[in-house]
Amino acid sequence: MKKFLITGGAGFIGSTIVEKLLKLRHKVIIIDNFNNFYDYNKKIQNILESTNNCKNKEFFSNFLSKDEKITKLKKICDSDNFILEYSDIRNTEEMDRIFSKHEIDLVFNAAAMAGVRPSLIEPTLYEEVNIRGYMNILELCKKYEIKKFVQASSSSVYGNNKEVPFKETDIVDFAISPYAATKKSGEVIGHVYHKLYGIDMVQLRFFTVYGPKQRPDLAIHKFTKMILEEKEIPFYGDGTTSRDYTYIDDIIDGILKSINYLFKNEKVYEIFNLGGSHVVSLKKMVEAIETTLGKKAILNKQPIQPGDVEKTYADITKAKKILGYNPTTNFEDGIRKFIEWYKNTI
Repeated sequence: MKKFLITGGAGFIGSTIVEKLLKLRHKVIIIDNFNNFYDYNKKIQNILESTNNCKNKEFFSNFLSKDEKITKLKKICDSDNFILEYSDIRNTEEMDRIFSKHEIDLVFNAAAMAGVRPSLIEPTLYEEVNIRGYMNILELCKKYEIKKFVQASSSSVYGNNKEVPFKETDIVDFAISPYAATKKSGEVIGHVYHKLYGIDMVQLRFFTVYGPKQRPDLAIHKFTKMILEEKEIPFYGDGTTSRDYTYIDDIIDGILKSINYLFKNEKVYEIFNLGGSHVVSLKKMVEAIETTLGKKAILNKQPIQPGDVEKTYADITKAKKILGYNPTTNFEDGIRKFIEWYKNTI
């Protein structure tokens, strides 16, 4: 049994890895500030699902404030194996208090301001959270001698890379959004802490993760909702932009394999692509949702948005060879599973 600290543990990927670690009978401390990037009630529901407390959702009345709801959430969910810390990684004193209370074996930092387009509007906020907040965590790992660290990076670091599929050895100096720049910076800063302070580290470049609990601002979730409600969906460009969509179960498998790799090895600093290694165009993505729902989308065609990349496509040779990573969920099956989950939540 290990003790894990998961930042951003109420989010999509964070809460899903929490659920898996608890099923494996590990101890988990999560840190999340339940910010308003999207409806914090969805994050509360994520924690209820992760801790197998869904039956208690009726406690979360609309008459309660955010702080009251999260206080109730802690009372319901905290246990010997799970602790919720309602805090912000930018708060140095609070982070020190949390780290000082627990003997942590590994940190998985999933906390971040997410999204390419919002980062164009508030770039300094992205720097504040994704770089300085991240460095707070690294400084505390140094202080409390925590030597195992997994960082959530992003395929966005590749920008409009001309060589496909994208390899970890490709030069990634040409970010086209503040979000991508913060994630590239995180990889560089992580290497500094590895070399200077002996923190074994894996940086995971996630490729367009989807599935149950997916953030509501992301395309598959948003399009599913809008098609069911017979609303226009924003359709950028001619539909040929494409993404390497990766189902959440495959991402979780890659994270767990990275964790195992860190515990079995020392003097580690590695970057891995975690993708599906299969490209789906925007047009095909919409068609897959339409087919599963049995409803046609109403398209609101718009120009390509600043900061959007043309294509993402992961070369996963390195992750397969070193980690044994092997994604198994095809896109159509993943869409079906997501929509089944979505319909059960509305």
